[in-house]
Amino acid sequence: MRTSSPDRIQRLEEGGHWGRETLCSLLTRQALERPDHLAAVDQFNKEELTNTAPLRLSFQELDVASDWLALDLLALGVRHGDRVMVQLPNIVELMACYFAASKLGVVISPLPVQYGRHEISSLASALDPAWFIGADKFRDQHLAENGTAAVAASHVLVLDVDFGLRSTSLPSQQQAELKQYREEHPVDANDIFSVCWTSGTTGTPKGVPRSHNMWLASGRMTAVGSEYQQGDLLLNPFPMVNMSALGGFLFPAVQHGCGVVLHHPLDVPVFLQQIQQENITFTIAPPALLNKLAKEPELWRRFDFSRLRAIGSGSAPLAPDMIDVFEHDYGVAIYNIYGSNEGIALISSPTAIPDSRARAGLFPRSGCGVENWRGELYESVESKVIDPDDGRELSALGDRGELCFSGPTVFDGYLGAGDDDVFTRDGFFRTGDLVDITGDGGEYYRIAGRLKDIINRGGMKISPSEIDALLDGYPGLAEVAVCSYPDDELGERVCVCVVPLSEENVPTLDDLCKYLIDCGVAKFKLPERIQSVSALPRNPLGKILRHELSAKLV
Repeated sequence: MRTSSPDRIQRLEEGGHWGRETLCSLLTRQALERPDHLAAVDQFNKEELTNTAPLRLSFQELDVASDWLALDLLALGVRHGDRVMVQLPNIVELMACYFAASKLGVVISPLPVQYGRHEISSLASALDPAWFIGADKFRDQHLAENGTAAVAASHVLVLDVDFGLRSTSLPSQQQAELKQYREEHPVDANDIFSVCWTSGTTGTPKGVPRSHNMWLASGRMTAVGSEYQQGDLLLNPFPMVNMSALGGFLFPAVQHGCGVVLHHPLDVPVFLQQIQQENITFTIAPPALLNKLAKEPELWRRFDFSRLRAIGSGSAPLAPDMIDVFEHDYGVAIYNIYGSNEGIALISSPTAIPDSRARAGLFPRSGCGVENWRGELYESVESKVIDPDDGRELSALGDRGELCFSGPTVFDGYLGAGDDDVFTRDGFFRTGDLVDITGDGGEYYRIAGRLKDIINRGGMKISPSEIDALLDGYPGLAEVAVCSYPDDELGERVCVCVVPLSEENVPTLDDLCKYLIDCGVAKFKLPERIQSVSALPRNPLGKILRHELSAKLV
């Protein structure tokens, strides 16, 4: 599977932005050059979550383990070019799946553990996967059971039942078998490696195909912008299913010889213990956690964080006072990061923007020829701002418009969808985010909001129209719509606004949540507030004006 045109491949190869390396070739290199360095580490309480012991693998052990896994998958019938859905928590086995998929030329499509049969069935209809890999247990969930919503039961593979990890040396016969298969089915850096899922700019979940080269370009951006160093130990608290973990940790780690320590779901005491016990040098944390730690210095000082060099954060404007506490009192640099599955990448580092108040809300206006921003990080990816209505490019100080990107990190288009309104006529991806051009000389972007109505609940993107469509079937309602309302912890939560047919028969929040659960909806999408209204606000074309609903909830 390939999405990039020959012209695009040639242009980016000639510019030195794309090359011949793949995820698995980089692992093999690290296994040769740094065989004993830690590559993948489970969180210490893994057994509580999965009933399996935590693993610690070096680069050599991870290379061998993914060889064994590739052979197991071949024996089970998985083949080059197959599309494979994977629903595993953040465990070393998931990392091994990525490397095994790379070795076989399999297209891997990772799923958040929060997704249920309803969501997976919808995504499978777009992906048409041949296989599903799931965990036998994660907390109280049996993730593998979700696989029947995607593929036939005979093509559902269960971790630690159908296969497991081994790091003992491969016998010569197995080495020869895998080598022969890979020679007969070579993997190219421009082949699609993964299909992650995003709400995109329209609200419905969409597959984002990305090649090895796209991911490696994103990995370089992260590593340079976050100033990774060879031998770093990186603590990843994000589910390894999208840009945050793949572009932020998996790919740059294998490019730069860094170890990845896994964590998720976020458990603050465990997270802090891991930073200390594993001698973490870099991690990423949500703004709410950083704000809490800045306000509770006694909590911070319970641990030895002397090896911790920096923390990244994002998804919401950062508090300047929080940055000041971390950098001046704790001696830990704070990086502001903005990105997406489609390949957006902006990083505000202390080097680029020393002033904490500027760094808290501003990003370099890179890729625009601005004199302040020179070097690969700022010049390999182009950006511009357009008027979202007529497409005119905006460049004056104070202009507000839609942010657009082009370059080696950016994908080619959504899976199985037309690209109308996704790209500009000259090939720039339209992010759906509004930005202001600001700074003394227009050298910064400030994120001003979203053009679309996607609800961002703690990093999980929720399509309001999907929930609307399900609730339309609930009896006793004239109209119903969900919208966001602000929350200090998660950024946004979900409210359901109802127009009941009669005042005597108004549903409760529990009634609607039970109805959605019976529909198979994932729990993270359930509304947490209900509001009765006389009518839904609509524009002349009948579209619900969700922002007006949200405004009433503040």
